[in-house]
Amino acid sequence: MNIRPATPADLPEIQAIYAHHVLHGTGTFEEVPPSVEEMTQRHDNVLARGWCWLVAADPTGVLGYAYYAQIRDRSAYRYTAEDAVYVRDDVRGQGVGKALVAALVEEATARGFRQMIAVVGDSENVGSIGMHSSLGFRHAGTLRAVGCKFGRWLDTVYLQRALGPGDGMPPP
Repeated sequence: MNIRPATPADLPEIQAIYAHHVLHGTGTFEEVPPSVEEMTQRHDNVLARGWCWLVAADPTGVLGYAYYAQIRDRSAYRYTAEDAVYVRDDVRGQGVGKALVAALVEEATARGFRQMIAVVGDSENVGSIGMHSSLGFRHAGTLRAVGCKFGRWLDTVYLQRALGPGDGMPPP
């Protein structure tokens, strides 16, 4: 498995991975899969802000993707990133997501971010919660019944990890 920056050529496979999660999973609260064009716009928006979008790939193609972006647009949030990670269904549980998030943590730290937040759809998403926890993310809160998908109420779980010196030093 090779982890590298996502390229425009990866976007059809990225869109297919995400579409599967939209249609069959509760890790995202989107209910209609975005088009390749929409995923291209999302990718371009992340890169235009100087943030990171990665893929894990092998000879079979893109295994998963992950990116981070500033958690909110307001300037005071400029040191806090939110991650997103999605893995191809046939390779879930094989360490792809963990490798991608570990690489995001390194990239975000190198770019001066001090905190990373994981916003996990569905409190029953033990795979994502466990993976993030294994990388040092700690539970920061749960919003109960804030989403409705597949005919049931879904929670959102927030996990947080300090990057670099975290809040142990004043901001630059």
